[in-house]
Amino acid sequence: MKYESQRVAWYFFATCMLLFSLQIVYGFIMGFAHAGHDVLHEWIPFHTARATHTNLLVMWLLAGFMGAAYFIVPEEADRELYWPKLAYVQWAALVIVGVTAVIGFHFGWWEGRKFLEIPRPLDYLVVVDVLAFVINIGMTIWKGRRVTTTSSVLFFGLLMAAVLYLPGMIPTDNQTMDSYWRWWVVHLWVEGVWELIMGGILSYLLIKLTGMDREIVEKWLYVIVGLTFLSGILGTGHHYYFIGTPRYWLMIGGIFSALEPLAFLGMAMYAITIARRGGRQHPNRTALAWTVGCGVISFVGAGFLGFAHTIPQVNLYTHGTLVTAMHGHMAFWGAYAMLVLAIIAYATPALTGRRLHDRPAATFAFWTSNIGMIAMTLALAVAGVTQVVLERRVGMEFLDVQREIEMHFWGLIMAAALFTLGIGAYIWNFVQHGWPKGELEGGEGQPRQEIAKQPASDDAAAVPAE
Repeated sequence: MKYESQRVAWYFFATCMLLFSLQIVYGFIMGFAHAGHDVLHEWIPFHTARATHTNLLVMWLLAGFMGAAYFIVPEEADRELYWPKLAYVQWAALVIVGVTAVIGFHFGWWEGRKFLEIPRPLDYLVVVDVLAFVINIGMTIWKGRRVTTTSSVLFFGLLMAAVLYLPGMIPTDNQTMDSYWRWWVVHLWVEGVWELIMGGILSYLLIKLTGMDREIVEKWLYVIVGLTFLSGILGTGHHYYFIGTPRYWLMIGGIFSALEPLAFLGMAMYAITIARRGGRQHPNRTALAWTVGCGVISFVGAGFLGFAHTIPQVNLYTHGTLVTAMHGHMAFWGAYAMLVLAIIAYATPALTGRRLHDRPAATFAFWTSNIGMIAMTLALAVAGVTQVVLERRVGMEFLDVQREIEMHFWGLIMAAALFTLGIGAYIWNFVQHGWPKGELEGGEGQPRQEIAKQPASDDAAAVPAE
């Protein structure tokens, strides 16, 4: 850790751990409800549990992206955060808005739009909070001693994520138009600008963990950005098949959805190639495992499984079924959850000064959580295909089909228990690291201005300080 203001990242990472834990709890509530044991229905109805589960996912991932940016950007820009105190205020505001939203869901205070349930008054607070974050990061880069491709792509992804939140706030009483704008937010986040964030963070981690030359790593980053924009934007059309939009979206959505796996394949090849060719044997092998695993699992979950069920001829049957949940779980896990866990695994030893990344708990967390997630995906696949056949082909009633597939959710619950063991070990390892009290590079006795002038270890030299 080079700069004092990087410590704010720890608070965002700790928030991730708490929100992720809550998300898993609500996942179990939904799993038992699907298995026919909805014992908490009087207090937490299924629709409340689902909204809380999915929104907690979005919240902890955004908190992770913000923490990653606060850790990465000062080092990439070679200066302290422009407004360090604003970063702490922005973190507190994010937590307050998130807690208020989750509590509100349990009292029926929401918009009722899938993935965008947060009430409109809180939407405005989210916009203000994210603007404060983007301006702080932007000014840090603008006033920095250097501008790198990695920090630029990361900033652009974060900026566009903020901008693309706004279409979801366009007021409309038309169901088709509402769905149209909603997918601008949801799809263009997870299959568009979030991929830029993913590319930026992956680049930083691969440079640090492998010792590969920055110029080589960032050339790969240009390819990924190009593939993302080529496929992701028009690939939004695969959400338009059945909401009342013109028929030409069948062709556009089908073609460009078929191209979307290329971006994730590029990321997988990118991570594996750089990791194999890198000359540095970094001691934090756990962070490298999460980083490479992110590229591989995201291709399987987001790329392959996404392609397998979003082409029009297949999506006609799988749309709105558990097949979508199968794709969604592994896609979010591989592309974004593993990415956040990778940057936390890398940054936490530096933030706290305690090198616990090689503990057995860290290795156990990686393998157990991934095996658990793969098993969960398989359970959802079996349940989803059964649902498609019985409901869409045979013509059984929806609730009758749900009773028929209850048995498959016991497999899901067992897989989720294994996954939870892994995440529990990860959180325990994070807690053992303690508070962010690690020393800055060069030691506490070295003057702050001297530390700031040190070039980054992964570059030939930074621009000299003024």
